[in-house]
Amino acid sequence: MSDRLIIFDTTLRDGEQSPGASMTREEKLRIAKQLEKMRVDVIEAGFPAASNGDFEAVRAIAGTVRDATICALSRSNDRDISRAAEALEPSDNKRLHIFIATSALHMEKKLRMTPEQVQSSSRWRSGLRANSPTMSSSRPRMAAAPMSTLCRVLEGVIKEGATTINIADTVGYAVPERFAELIRTLRTRIPNSDKAVWSVHCHNDLGMAVANSLAGVMAGARQVECTVNGLGERAGNTSLEEIVMAVKTRRDFYKLDVGIDTSQIVPASRLVSGITGFVVQPNKAVVGANAFAHASGIHQDGVLKQRDTYEIMRAEDVGWTTNKIVLGKLSGRTAFKKRLQEIGIELESESAVNEAFQRFKDLADRKVDIFDEDLHALVSEQAHGEAAPDHFRLVSMTQQSASGERPRATVVLSVGGQELTSEGTGSGPVDAVLRAIEERTCSGAEMTLYSVNAISGGTEAQGEVTVRLAKGGRVVNGVGADPDIVLASAKAYLSAVNKLHEPEKVSAQGGI
Repeated sequence: MSDRLIIFDTTLRDGEQSPGASMTREEKLRIAKQLEKMRVDVIEAGFPAASNGDFEAVRAIAGTVRDATICALSRSNDRDISRAAEALEPSDNKRLHIFIATSALHMEKKLRMTPEQVQSSSRWRSGLRANSPTMSSSRPRMAAAPMSTLCRVLEGVIKEGATTINIADTVGYAVPERFAELIRTLRTRIPNSDKAVWSVHCHNDLGMAVANSLAGVMAGARQVECTVNGLGERAGNTSLEEIVMAVKTRRDFYKLDVGIDTSQIVPASRLVSGITGFVVQPNKAVVGANAFAHASGIHQDGVLKQRDTYEIMRAEDVGWTTNKIVLGKLSGRTAFKKRLQEIGIELESESAVNEAFQRFKDLADRKVDIFDEDLHALVSEQAHGEAAPDHFRLVSMTQQSASGERPRATVVLSVGGQELTSEGTGSGPVDAVLRAIEERTCSGAEMTLYSVNAISGGTEAQGEVTVRLAKGGRVVNGVGADPDIVLASAKAYLSAVNKLHEPEKVSAQGGI
């Protein structure tokens, strides 16, 4: 494995720890299938002990994905391990990811355990499952710790059968030189270090997650844990697309291969962004809208004469292609269903296909050309609606906005089967509509984010609106798409409000 880098994707687990990024079982399945299509080596599907929903999602992915290793996270205790093992049972290629904190602060304040107790616990727990024929490997995860303690613990778990050792910069405090030194020191001081693959998991609090991960690779790590679009709690995780393209583009330096189908990177980015509502910034490396755009006249002239004068990667190699118009209002159900399959969308039932097709027809009546991005948005919106029951459903909306007058909106909502009308005024049409909705829903939530993103090019493009609401410590995202931005905003706001009516997801996140 010395000349190959393993890509371990944790979008569905650590990425989901972003406030408001919680995904449904069906949404996780769609992303997992895209990751499989991208040929990711390992998919960390979730934390089964966190909630029944997470358990079901991991089990569904374990029973569906065949061309990637499926991994589940577990704390070092009987309940978590058993729950994770049960969720992974349908998969023939699975991995258990056991973690325990080893920093002095975490051992004293969080675990209330001595270093000796941590060592004993991690050795016994990892050995319990590493030697089980139902698991392909056991992977303890460690944060920065006193070197002597860390070496003892890691030496012990390798002896017990752990095949991958992961070093995590949990709070994004590391710098590349020191992180590389840590990896080298551990591999040198631990006598059986060559019996395991070394992995790195870095957070982006100081903007150095990718740099730290690559420093770890140069120090001997052969697995990187990362997420699509760098999704993750706080400032995010190591960005999958940046790691992969750095290693491929600079193979002269890293001298490593990756098995990723890079043409699937942009489709994966768009899918994750659409499902979570986390818009990709235009200047984001590799997958940002401006990643291959040139405004400077000097650069434009150079690229036109010879592409590699100012481009170190080809846009088409990572999945940037001209939008292909494939459907319109005259397209039939068979063509629609076939195109969904071609872009990796598989709906579970005929009724779901029928509903999606009707949504497509409604959109095609208002928008001449339907792009793949439109289909992804359409299905995501449908999935959001299925995940959040219609406590409040938009029946109709009218707005009045004349020059010099304060905009006014009237909305009719279905609440428990009863249609109720409310009105609102605001500084603009969107503000008026959302105030009218709030007047009836009485959510009392604080809006912490309102974002508009064009799904495709052109003036008739659908606008995708993300609304983030916070109330009582809960944070939820709502996403709505429509050629009419005001209507898209209303859909997004109602999607978020409906989520607030759901029972809160019980979480036991490990903070890694």
